[in-house]
Amino acid sequence: MNPRPEIPGGPYLVVGLARSGAAAALALRKRGERVVGLDVGSPAGADALRVVGVELHLDDEDGVALLDRVRAVVKSPGVRAQNPVVAAARERGLPVLGELELAWRLLDNEFVAVTGTNGKTTTVELIGHIHRTAGLPVAVAGNVGTAVSSLVGSLDARATVVCEASSFQLQDALEFAPEAAVLLNITPDHLDRHGTLDAYTEAKLQIFARQDERDVAVVARELAGEIDTGRARLVDFAWGPPASLFERDGRLWWRDEPLIALDQLRLRGRHNTENAMAAAAACLARGIEPDAVRAGLASFAGVAHRLQEIATLDGVLYVNDSKATNVASTLVALDAFAGRRVHLIAGGQGKGQDFSPLGDAVARGCAGVYLIGEDAPALAVALGAVATPVRDCTDLAAALRAACEAAAAGDVVLLSPACASFDQFADFEARGEAFAELVGEMQG
Repeated sequence: MNPRPEIPGGPYLVVGLARSGAAAALALRKRGERVVGLDVGSPAGADALRVVGVELHLDDEDGVALLDRVRAVVKSPGVRAQNPVVAAARERGLPVLGELELAWRLLDNEFVAVTGTNGKTTTVELIGHIHRTAGLPVAVAGNVGTAVSSLVGSLDARATVVCEASSFQLQDALEFAPEAAVLLNITPDHLDRHGTLDAYTEAKLQIFARQDERDVAVVARELAGEIDTGRARLVDFAWGPPASLFERDGRLWWRDEPLIALDQLRLRGRHNTENAMAAAAACLARGIEPDAVRAGLASFAGVAHRLQEIATLDGVLYVNDSKATNVASTLVALDAFAGRRVHLIAGGQGKGQDFSPLGDAVARGCAGVYLIGEDAPALAVALGAVATPVRDCTDLAAALRAACEAAAAGDVVLLSPACASFDQFADFEARGEAFAELVGEMQG
């Protein structure tokens, strides 16, 4: 396992007290550290922090004066680098750690970190599932719902931590060096935060930046020749040889030995086969037996909010793909239902994306598009040239009603928004749960 640097001395200021920041504050308090918490709002769970002795400053837009009382800052991934407190801390030379960096330094466990624009959650959960199938202790964490810091002080030292690593988390990396790092893909996303695709890509590549020869870097073959994976041992995957793991004749192969037939995978779509390739490569490269990997691949059914089939009503399939928060992810979802008439529910906060790539896919496969949320007008403009009917429905309930009325037996009603959810929902999970509840009400 890679050696972990010590965390800087406290007291600590934790900036941003949503799930990740709250977990970081609790982890530090468990160590007996003095912790001050700052948030521009009043997040749920703040009372639990107060109970354990975190000094809270809520609904505070500034908080720079608090830096006079601390020696280090812990930054929640949702907090921008331009935040006044974070910027002032760096100007003063105070160490600023991201929540993932903090957790990695505090956990004496092997890390498998997965990044990419799309497919992170599915791949992380699949790697975790393969470990459990092999009888190996594992903890799955990150954006999948469990902040990595929440594992501090409670995790078996033998367990492998498998975590999502977002561009926001990796942008804050200082020494983070996972024993295995997986990069699935890179397409434009979060340009409202990073500014350019180059800056977004540079953040993603931090996953490899401090690995050494003992570590593993898992990358799609087409990316491997274009990016710097550092000093780690490269393990690539591809549609066809040569690669460490590849597809040929309807089967996945690992180093020229057959692994599993594609028709044994339960996941739908080409993109999910790529996720399975990446997960299998990461596990096999780290010594998990092929039989266990094969069994895990064959038994994994997917994750919530990603092409999750909710119900079939009067012959219409209702699918929750709320985790599709960017254009590329929605294109993947539409491709998964090629050949079927799709009624697409899309919209939300567009994050500065170019929606025009949706036009051809909508024209090919959609019987209707039902728009919701803040960037519905921008989507309508982008889809203005297609013949497919496009309706602005304002909210999810109205969009679902309109799609249901238009759908016929054999059609698919697909929530795949291509946008973030924060204009109308707490997160993509809340959006997907709302969709599932609305479909449930239709069942009676």
